[in-house]
Amino acid sequence: MPHVGGCFCGDLRFYIKSDPVGARMCWCRDCQRLASGSATVNVLFAEADITYTGPISTITRLADSGNSVERGFCSTCGSQMYSKTVSPAGMPVRVRSGTLDEAELLAPQAVIWAESAPKWAVLDPSLPHFPKGPPPALANRTS
Repeated sequence: MPHVGGCFCGDLRFYIKSDPVGARMCWCRDCQRLASGSATVNVLFAEADITYTGPISTITRLADSGNSVERGFCSTCGSQMYSKTVSPAGMPVRVRSGTLDEAELLAPQAVIWAESAPKWAVLDPSLPHFPKGPPPALANRTS
């Protein structure tokens, strides 16, 4: 089943031709800054299955994990669309769940970078919590 979504202003759309391989909530400091103080909620897809149409800007930075991570934004409204690990390669793209037209496609299955969450953060006790990034089996799933 294809999945679609887009940014706040509608100028940037995406189409995904596969189902997600996972979903998680990230409390790393970069995600907190991007989400204005909260965690990002991400649905993971194989990169080869995603097509973006419209004006997109990217920024690549070294993440807390030590990985080089690219983040994509709508060039018009600034909506945060995705993040993907550039180095090392091969990890799924983390599509921001709020950009999906089908908002309830997949709920988070884990909380990562939980040790970076502020003391006031509410972390779902029913989910596994990882102090830092996800373990390799969860991080590298692409099918």
